[in-house]
Amino acid sequence: MMTNSEVLSLLLTRRPWHSLPQAFYRDAGAYEADLAQIWYKDWIYAVAGPELPKTGSYVTVQIGTYSVIVVRGADGIARAFHNSCRHRGSRICSAEKGTSPKIVCPYHQWTYELDGRLLWAREMGPDFKPGDHGLGAVHCREIQGMIFICLGKEAPDTAALEAQAARYLAPHDLSNLKVAHQSKIIEKANWKLVLENNRECYHCSANHPALCVTFPDDPNLVGADDSTSSNMGKAHVERCEAAGLPSKYAIAPSEQWRFVRIPFLGNGVSYTMDGKAAVTKRVGSMPFDNAGSCLYFHYPNTWNHFLSDHVLTFRVLPIGPEETEVTTTWMVHKDAVEGVDYDLNRLTEVWIATNDEDRRIVEENQKGINTPAYVPGPYSQVEEGGVNQFVDWYCRSLQAGLVGRAAVAAE
Repeated sequence: MMTNSEVLSLLLTRRPWHSLPQAFYRDAGAYEADLAQIWYKDWIYAVAGPELPKTGSYVTVQIGTYSVIVVRGADGIARAFHNSCRHRGSRICSAEKGTSPKIVCPYHQWTYELDGRLLWAREMGPDFKPGDHGLGAVHCREIQGMIFICLGKEAPDTAALEAQAARYLAPHDLSNLKVAHQSKIIEKANWKLVLENNRECYHCSANHPALCVTFPDDPNLVGADDSTSSNMGKAHVERCEAAGLPSKYAIAPSEQWRFVRIPFLGNGVSYTMDGKAAVTKRVGSMPFDNAGSCLYFHYPNTWNHFLSDHVLTFRVLPIGPEETEVTTTWMVHKDAVEGVDYDLNRLTEVWIATNDEDRRIVEENQKGINTPAYVPGPYSQVEEGGVNQFVDWYCRSLQAGLVGRAAVAAE
């Protein structure tokens, strides 16, 4: 198990446009450095707003050793708290999700309001002050229907992200969507391999037959560059922008997040086996069916597809050096009726298949990296610009944390 100084020394040996040294995908010390310097400091996508549809709806999230409760208050605001009672530390919520009018510790029934205030604690004496024993707050921000949490003492500024999200995601209006389906799979691979696999479509034509019915694997559309470098992408962006739908490539100076709207292949309008809409009711204020997909990623743990007929969010959470949880959530118009406006199997079959194909891919990737013969290999500068961009972001972020300074913007 490497020390932080050893992690930093090895990090500095990484060759540009090459995969990472083996230890970053399997060593326990490198994994702990990832948790401490990235997962415990950055904004992490926790839950889709429609998963908390009413007062008292909650979801629990495990990030490394931290357990967090995300709950919808009576004022409609989503808040997050450490899942640890202020009495003797017992975990309060053991369920992954549910609804409760109050937050009650099952051990001794200490009872908290949905805003974290301690309301009741039995026989604690006249000098006991409930106001001193509220739940530990975690930074929480709902950004266009996606709820992020930050475990750090100070949370990074989100103003620029919120401004762009308001432009690109507001037309899909997650506040008026509902969860149609959610899947959760465990991938026996390091979290970075899961992200790396997502950031390229070099593998798509050979591995994703259902996805490639409508999703273009053109690296000029889905890589690290402006989608208008593709003639098809340029025409699509111009058409959407003319209809008042923000679509141009927009990326943070740090390259932590990005928005871009890309077209589907041919006459395709959704992720379905025939290319036709999966849901008859459009979401939000989308002006037409063939608006393609607005691709939005936010490192370290989410990529998302915003379509005219539904929205897909993906949440990645690390479990261990070689184990990762991937949660996919399908959301549709709140008034859409299953069996009338959409068929659940038709809505989900493409990405259920794609997720399982990706699971097998990254697990084989992990097994190959674990062999003593592994040597970091070169990325394709045509096909794997997105992978290189993610790995560069990761290296800058980890290095900045290990040397104790703010992350620098990409040059």
